[in-house]
This record gives sequence, structure tokens and C-alpha cells, in this order.
Amino acid sequence: MDLTQLRCFIAVADDLHFGRAARALEMLPAALGRHVRQLEEDLGVQLLTRTTRNVALTEDGAALLNEARSLIAKADAIATRFRQRGRHKARKLRLGAIDTAAAGLVPMLLHDFRSHHPEVTVELVEDKTIRLLPRLVSGRLDLALVRPPEHPARELQMLPLFHESVVVAVPARHALARRKFLSVSALADQPLIVPDRRSRPHSHDLTIKLFARAGLPPQIAQIAAEKQTIVSLVAAGLGIALVPRWTARMAVPGVRYIPLRARNADEIDILPLAAAWVRGTRDDTRDAMLSILTARLSRYAREA
Repeated sequence: MDLTQLRCFIAVADDLHFGRAARALEMLPAALGRHVRQLEEDLGVQLLTRTTRNVALTEDGAALLNEARSLIAKADAIATRFRQRGRHKARKLRLGAIDTAAAGLVPMLLHDFRSHHPEVTVELVEDKTIRLLPRLVSGRLDLALVRPPEHPARELQMLPLFHESVVVAVPARHALARRKFLSVSALADQPLIVPDRRSRPHSHDLTIKLFARAGLPPQIAQIAAEKQTIVSLVAAGLGIALVPRWTARMAVPGVRYIPLRARNADEIDILPLAAAWVRGTRDDTRDAMLSILTARLSRYAREA
């Protein structure tokens, strides 16, 4: 029996639904189910009854639930206490960020933060939201700049920041590359390169939603996981891509970035960015960065 298994069991017991519990923990349902089964095997009892439609606690499951909550609470309290002890010895902030935030927001934020707190070392971890949030929950990150999930884990506090602007990445010699602005309708017959929805749901849905609102079917020609790969495919002439404006800072020869225009600005406000941290924890260094972030938010948003 380990803490991960207990966290998975508690999540399922709270929702009585494996799919919702998996989303709350930012993991795949199959992995969640495997942890719960391993816990049952380790303890030698059945904790949950499962049918195709329902999940319910057994008598043993109900008996374990309160003790599991208490054990997890104690473990989290111990981890928080020792992290704070370590923080006092060496001022360090572990900041996670998705790729576009790392390219655009983070340099401005770190510049302002270091001017006030030069004694703090900031350790930057760049990754996808789906990987950053579990690191927050487990205590491996102090703060993260992410796409807010539809169902965030209960342990996390989310602060909405702003929506990133959208640009169209086109090959430099493409006929559209001479335009100053582009609309979705101008892209109707163009082959599109989109990210995989499993790893980047917001970025994937950016293309799908914009075309749906315009009443047009997207012509998806290629799916790629990383934005750097997507932009490289654009440079190779394999299609065009709708990307956050800060992607333009990932300079790739042979690509031009053109602003996307809509009749209503709200139509393209579908790339939210949020700051996330563990709810109920005290961290003076993290809070100092959050203070600077909120104080200068309007300036940062103008650059998005």
C-alpha cells in the first residue's frame, strides 16, 4: 500500500465514478483503476463494487476511507512542513510553465520578480499542463502557469490570468503570408496542423472551436504533439497552424505569424492562462511572486 494508491481510492470514493476521479487527478482512467486494484490486492479486501453503470463503496471500503483521508492529511502536512524548513535554508522557487508561457510571460515575470527578490533562485520546469498539475499536488512544484483544466483537483487553487492572442503560422512563401490579418474563413480550404487533444486539449480545441463557430469543417492534415514540431512542419510547407501569439518567439526560419481577426474579440478568447498552487499552503516566496504577477497583470496581458 502506498500514498498514490490511497489518493486514487479517495478520489474514486468521493465521486463514485472512475472517469471523473481520473480527470480530477489528471491521469488516465486505466492507470487509476490499476492503482485501486493494487490497493485491494495489497489489503486482501474488496473496497469498491463496480458495474457498467455504478460504483459503490463496500463495507471495507467505507471503513478504510476515513483512515485513508487522515493518513493522506498527515503525509501532506509533514511534506509541507519540511518543504518550508528547506525553503528557509535556501530561498528557491520551483516554477512550472507551459511552453508559450515560458516563452512569453515568464521572462517578463522573472525580470520583475528578481528586481525585488534577487536572493531567490527560480527553478523553471517547462511542460504540458497535464504533467505540471500532478507535480504541484505532489509538492515537486510551488507554482505553475497552466491552461486551467475543466475539472481541477480539489487540492489546487486556480487564479485566472488572461487569454492569449491567436496567430496563424503560415509558410513564408504561402499566398496567405502577404496578408496583414487573417480570418477563419480565409483558412477554409487550408491543410491544418493541430496538436494531439490528449496532451494539449486547449490548443487542439482552439482550431476545432474556431472553425465550428465559423460554420466550417477544419481540414486537418497532420497531428503533432509539440509546438516546436508543429511550427517546423509549417516551415516545411505541410500546412498552417493556429497557435498562441507567444509561439512566434520560437523563431523558425520559413514561417510567418499573422494575427487572427474575428468580428467579436470574445470569439477567439479560448486560450486561457492561469496560475495554480496547492490550496491552503503557506509559502512566502510563492506569494511574493503571485503579488508581482497580479500587480503587473494588465501589462503582461497587453503582451499576450
